[in-house]
Amino acid sequence: MSFIYGIHPVMEALKSGKEFEKVLIQKGLKGEGFHQLHSLLRELEMPVQFVPLEKLNKLTRKNHQGVIGYLSEIVYQKIDDLIPVIFEQGRIPLILVLDHITDVRNFGAIGRTAECSGVDAIVVPSKGSALINADAVKTSAGALYKLPVCRVENLEESIVFLKNSGLRVIAATEKADYEYTKATFNQPAVLIMGSEETGISSGLLELADEKIRIPLLGEISSLNVSVAAGILLFEAVRQRKS
Repeated sequence: MSFIYGIHPVMEALKSGKEFEKVLIQKGLKGEGFHQLHSLLRELEMPVQFVPLEKLNKLTRKNHQGVIGYLSEIVYQKIDDLIPVIFEQGRIPLILVLDHITDVRNFGAIGRTAECSGVDAIVVPSKGSALINADAVKTSAGALYKLPVCRVENLEESIVFLKNSGLRVIAATEKADYEYTKATFNQPAVLIMGSEETGISSGLLELADEKIRIPLLGEISSLNVSVAAGILLFEAVRQRKS
């Protein structure tokens, strides 16, 4: 993944419309330039991580001025803008929310399946999500260039917005009420997938209208998240085609 370093180069890139996966800033950095940059990053809702000087020096020995920004492979979109357009086009929205899916290749594989199954957008948190780098795009077979990805500060607020827009929220969890074939995918819907380690966060689970599970018959207790996403998304395809 390519990066830009230096306070003013990163600011100019932001002003020109460049997207960053994250911006690393040296802990304790001060000065007018830093304050201007930090305000701009907050205004644009770009992910920021404060790190020790040693980490920045490992990335480049050039004069980074305490700031390194990782350029994004894609242009992120806003879910608030997408939903009205989908309805105006007469389509039934299907939105995929990924709660802290951090593995790059899993993310890419999910993106490929999502594009193939007609998902309208993927929503991810600005912190704690996989970097959309060249590996993610390659694993997605280019799907991440075609499918809108929306990065949000607060997943719970976004879910509330989607519910208020008329979408039914379906959460994939081991704590489910019933199996996935009984889910209601044939109307405007949101599918939430959580990480294999921690699952879906409790705040998101409380917002779900339905909780569903995939029955497992073997001794291993869980599926790879990209495989699980494929099963559930093509159940949505089956329901919508029938």
